[in-house]
Amino acid sequence: MDPELSVNIAPYPISDKPSIDARPIGEILVRDGACTETNVVDALEMQVERGGLLGELLVQMSAITQLQLTRALGAQFGLDVEERIDLDELDVSLVGGLTMGYAKGAGVLPTRLEDGVLEVALSNPMSIDVLDDLRILHAQATIEPYLVTPDVLNEAVNHAFDRRARADQVVDDLSKEDGVVDIAAELEGAAKDILDEDDEAPIIRLVNSVLNQAAKERVSDVHIEPMEKYVLFRFRKDGVLREVVRAPKRFQPAITSRIKIMGELNIAEKRLPQDGRIRIKVAGRDIDLRLSTIPTAHGERIVMRLLDKTSTTLDLLALGMREETMALLESLIRRPNGIILCCGPTGSGKTTTLYSALVTINKPEVNILTIEDPVEYQLEGIGQMQVQPKIGFTFAGGLRATLRQDPDVVLVGEIRDLETAEIAVQASLTGHLVFSTVHTNDAASTFTRMVDMGVEPFLLSSSVIGILAQRLCRTLCRDCKEPYHPTDLELEQIGLKRDDDRIVSARFHRAKGCPECGGSGYAGRMGLHELLVPDESVKRLVVDKADAGTIKKAAVAAGMITLLMDGAIKAMNGKTTIEEVMRIATAAVE
Repeated sequence: MDPELSVNIAPYPISDKPSIDARPIGEILVRDGACTETNVVDALEMQVERGGLLGELLVQMSAITQLQLTRALGAQFGLDVEERIDLDELDVSLVGGLTMGYAKGAGVLPTRLEDGVLEVALSNPMSIDVLDDLRILHAQATIEPYLVTPDVLNEAVNHAFDRRARADQVVDDLSKEDGVVDIAAELEGAAKDILDEDDEAPIIRLVNSVLNQAAKERVSDVHIEPMEKYVLFRFRKDGVLREVVRAPKRFQPAITSRIKIMGELNIAEKRLPQDGRIRIKVAGRDIDLRLSTIPTAHGERIVMRLLDKTSTTLDLLALGMREETMALLESLIRRPNGIILCCGPTGSGKTTTLYSALVTINKPEVNILTIEDPVEYQLEGIGQMQVQPKIGFTFAGGLRATLRQDPDVVLVGEIRDLETAEIAVQASLTGHLVFSTVHTNDAASTFTRMVDMGVEPFLLSSSVIGILAQRLCRTLCRDCKEPYHPTDLELEQIGLKRDDDRIVSARFHRAKGCPECGGSGYAGRMGLHELLVPDESVKRLVVDKADAGTIKKAAVAAGMITLLMDGAIKAMNGKTTIEEVMRIATAAVE
């Protein structure tokens, strides 16, 4: 019998825990409004056909989320449910008797020990034997389990074991920052005869070291740049490049060949650009690297973009949008037809935003198809295609084919030409919701860019229902940020005045720098957003082929918050600095 359909008893009931709900999991989910009875019946039929747990089948059907299932299991087992684990508060000493493989396989992580009570995060409430193991390791403690989703638990396990390894100084040289420097120094001091030897271990170790360190630091890009006398390695993190290490020039061919072999590129071809992909696994995290090589005067230059599927949260709430902007965007993405465009430079998070929108509206009754270059993340329940320009499969061709697949929603990776733009417009006018991206500075200039491509203005005004411009700005490190009072000039730079009513309650902070943030004063990034929803005045200006500045003024008069305004609000809330807002948003200011 499916254990989820039987009456379950909490393995270690505690007096102040929620009472046990003895009903089957399906009834609990229906009672909580997580799904309908029809969903449960469909899942039960699927269970009869192929087995499996009812709750997991409902998640696979997208009838419920993993969090809703965890909450229902918490009610069934009489356990508290937490949406997240505070990684900063983890007591990493508690994992000393465990291995990472055991913790992930068993779905367990001790998180806190206080006053003789050991708090334990579980992803599976039926892991009674796991709690017995912990009772042996912590014989004097009372076990207090609580439930989290598997994704939350895995992230916490990775974090805990990584911190424990660094604290104990037993991590492999390849995963430490000074490991990269040490290996580069080893190469520098190596006898030249090493080039004549078959042993390529130092080169392999250096490349592995760089990739491991990049993954652990959660950088977005790794640059390997040949100079006249050395090879420069740089990381881009939170949008800013920094030098990591320099390797001897004579090892450049070996380094380049090693990476091209990993990416299955032609190591003999050094005159033409090449693109490839590398898949690695670091601390249980699957990471894809988009690899690009180009020939330069001093040799082949390599850039690798890291795509960490486990760290990217495809959730509109996690994008840093203000509540008003998010509510307006959610209303747009639930419309039956129209075009929603996301604009901004490369690396501004456009794809993540559109993926998050698709995940939000993804349901079994909605047919969603995408055409991308490349497909960056696999989205369950969504049909994704990758364009292949070499064989003539372009965005326009893919979009035409997609429209014959009876889609409700279509995502086109980028509108690059008139053909793609015209097909997208026609698709939106014939009852489809179309998402895409355009490389423009701000929302208003997207209209003029599309008109310049050759799209008829009257078609644009009737098909485009929203344009979201965005940038990514660094957020202040919460460990070292310090409050201060900005000067009149600083306020003026972000469109504020000293007598502005909002200044009274503002909490401005500036970056200071500490060991936790590497001395930068910043940790992480969030989005700055400018959402233009065309009203009648804007539509008339588009039809009249007005310039971007005029369209922007009309949109602001109608209530649009510009990128600079959004940045100013977030600076006043102490999330970022005036300096960072100016660095990011200046390009979009007239």
